[in-house]
Amino acid sequence: QVQLVESGGGLVQPGGSLRLSCAASGRIFSINVMGWYRQAPGKQRELVAKITSGGSTNYADSVKGRFPIFRDNAKNTVYLQMNSLKPEDTAVYYCYANLYGSAWGRAGDYWGQGTQVTVSS
Repeated sequence: QVQLVESGGGLVQPGGSLRLSCAASGRIFSINVMGWYRQAPGKQRELVAKITSGGSTNYADSVKGRFPIFRDNAKNTVYLQMNSLKPEDTAVYYCYANLYGSAWGRAGDYWGQGTQVTVSS
């Protein structure tokens, strides 16, 4: 079993900052990609940012320059530093990982339970 446990969500004023963390645990051989998606009410889930084991990153245009993503491979943990937050960033943020549970077989996709981020004055 693999678990992704998120933390760091909450309520923040526009222009403020939050840091999300997500730690993967369980039967993990190696992790290819870790990242964050978000889903606002009435909208589809969308990619926010992702990072490979080698450190390559990919960002949604709406968060480029504001939400740097970091990864600690030794701790199987990914972080999303959210700066200059806007009301339109309000959503449930989900951690994502594509990983191998063993040295053989195919990689699988795993999701966290989601953490609410609300940007409001």
